[in-house]
Amino acid sequence: MTKSRILVIEDDPDGQRSVVEAIEDGGFEAIAAGTGKEGLKLFREGDFDSVLSDLVLPDIDGIEVLAQIKKIDSQMPVLIMTAYGSISSSVKAIKGGAYDYITKPLDLDDLQSKIARAVETRHLRKEVLDLQKSIHSHYTATSIIAKSPGMMEIIRQIGALADTNATVLISGESGTGKELVARALHVDSKRSTGPFVAVNCGAFAESLLESQLFGHEKGAFTGATNQHKGAFERADGGTLFLDEIGDAPKSVQIKLLRVLEEREILRVGGHTPFHIDVRLISASNKDLDELIESGEFREDLLYRLKVVTLHIPPLRQRREDIKPLAERFIAAASEEHGRYIASVEPSFYEKLESYDWPGNVRQLQNVIESSVIMAREPVLRTPLLSMGIEKKRAETGFSIPEGMSFSELEKEILSQLLSRYEGNRTLTAEKLGISRRTIQRKIKEHNLPY
Repeated sequence: MTKSRILVIEDDPDGQRSVVEAIEDGGFEAIAAGTGKEGLKLFREGDFDSVLSDLVLPDIDGIEVLAQIKKIDSQMPVLIMTAYGSISSSVKAIKGGAYDYITKPLDLDDLQSKIARAVETRHLRKEVLDLQKSIHSHYTATSIIAKSPGMMEIIRQIGALADTNATVLISGESGTGKELVARALHVDSKRSTGPFVAVNCGAFAESLLESQLFGHEKGAFTGATNQHKGAFERADGGTLFLDEIGDAPKSVQIKLLRVLEEREILRVGGHTPFHIDVRLISASNKDLDELIESGEFREDLLYRLKVVTLHIPPLRQRREDIKPLAERFIAAASEEHGRYIASVEPSFYEKLESYDWPGNVRQLQNVIESSVIMAREPVLRTPLLSMGIEKKRAETGFSIPEGMSFSELEKEILSQLLSRYEGNRTLTAEKLGISRRTIQRKIKEHNLPY
């Protein structure tokens, strides 16, 4: 196992020797320099886990060494050695970004302990940085599968929005990848180092949703035994993603409008509003204009939400993406479930590409995962798809039952198509050649459970 390397910058030969010995006794490797400039040269050329520098050096002082190192590597833990009782120098070092300070004459046990903590901090910071890089590469727009013109345009729009704070509304059917696009907007933006907080507005009762979004004060309601930070507060400095915004009740819509107008929030049970710095991205699989017509959604809020609108096309309208998406899902499912898939029958992909995918990308992923799990050999064959996407076809010609009225026939057709397409109103409307608004009206008219 490679030892952690510590750079020691100390001009006094005896002091340098004792510090190096103490560091090496602690299980680390020590590299020494006698001047600030020599130390900076070694730092630029080497790979170190921590730096220990004297405050007083013959050329530049330890504070300047600290400043230069921070410019090169802002995450490097630097410890400063100062004379006993030099409080002002110690405070100046900490304000300058020093990890810690050690007073002279040195307590070598204390020195070893602080070096060990500094090295541990360095390793933790590296892990966090590596994780951030991994998240960035996983969620950046370039990681989105896009062969179709529609998705290529989405990626172009994400790039255009990267350096802005524009409020974005993402529309599209369930399962098209709205949250994936929201995450790409965050990761590719200047807010990428800040938090990304997602809340599904349809997953909470009205009172709970208010608390989830805006937080609450202790004693605000029965059970509120502690102060709670809401999603807006937790997303401060980053991005808040509100999924299924069309499901937000009117009381929450009013508060959202205030947040967008004033850029401040008030916790439930609170009295003093406070400023937040959040970029808001929302998404809906519902037609918000229809909700406005029916009185279920505020028109003024919609104007605030859709400063920029991104519409994600359904999978059936971007069939070029189906095969590359399937290939990614096959690889992911194989790794997740310990399966080995050596090849895929061409007809397997052909069947995927011929299906309408009412559940969109999410349904495709589930079907692929099921196929990988159920495969008894390292080849994905077409019959594996039969349980997931087999189309229902009538075995006989179409005939109208005796005595059925036009209204009853219309209801039956709607019911069957909505069942076939898993309640997808947009796809049902496309198949019938009518508008989605008409489908909505007919569902209410016939009291259908969709």
